[in-house]
Amino acid sequence: MRIKITVSYKGTNYCGFQIQQNGNTVQEELENAIYKITGEKSTVIPSGRTDSGVHALGQVAHFDTNSNIPPEKFTSALNAYLPKDIRVQKSEPANVNFHARYSAKRKTYCYTYYFAEQDNPLISEFCERVNKPLNIELMKKAALYLKGTHDFAGFTNTGSFVNNTVRTLYNIKIKTEKEEIEKVKIYINGNGFLYNMVRIIASTLKDVGLGKKPPQIIKNIIQTGNRNLASPTAPPNGLCLLFVEYDI
Repeated sequence: MRIKITVSYKGTNYCGFQIQQNGNTVQEELENAIYKITGEKSTVIPSGRTDSGVHALGQVAHFDTNSNIPPEKFTSALNAYLPKDIRVQKSEPANVNFHARYSAKRKTYCYTYYFAEQDNPLISEFCERVNKPLNIELMKKAALYLKGTHDFAGFTNTGSFVNNTVRTLYNIKIKTEKEEIEKVKIYINGNGFLYNMVRIIASTLKDVGLGKKPPQIIKNIIQTGNRNLASPTAPPNGLCLLFVEYDI
């Protein structure tokens, strides 16, 4: 039986999703919980790897089991053995042909900046600080260049072992929140993302908003594939995988 799970986690204390030799990971915690419930060593396959320190609201994964536990009961069963910063939100049966990674059609990430002169310990785990307000209109102009199908080689770091760097971004929204503290949220929806791609885009858009780069720099990066024209990779704490879409 194949089980599909939707998982939320705070990535602060984890070295990413995928199991590594050194450091605790989300995948390891999930597989340990499954073993405690079923006695089986199941492999948890995610929709994609999230890096160290990156969070998820709706990561999707699957695993196979011979257990007779009803699929929907895995939610509470797994949560009983998982640490508090990892929670299964939903468990359900999946077709044997379903694959959390290869069946995914779209993913949506959000990167969040907040404006403050000093770090705010109550939100700094989930947002990256800027010390002066961002020009949202300039950021929106720059974001227009990103929409569509392009070669995003200039927005990835070394370590992305892929042959094809062409991806499609369906939508990019930049929104502000002004409640207790001013935040700028960058929502990016696409059919797939390269290594560090969202964090590099977010950092470059931030520099546009700070007046350090012109909006058309995005167009130049896409046309030339020159990583040096883009900004340094934004820190992981501001990034969250919001949700994954399958049947469009």
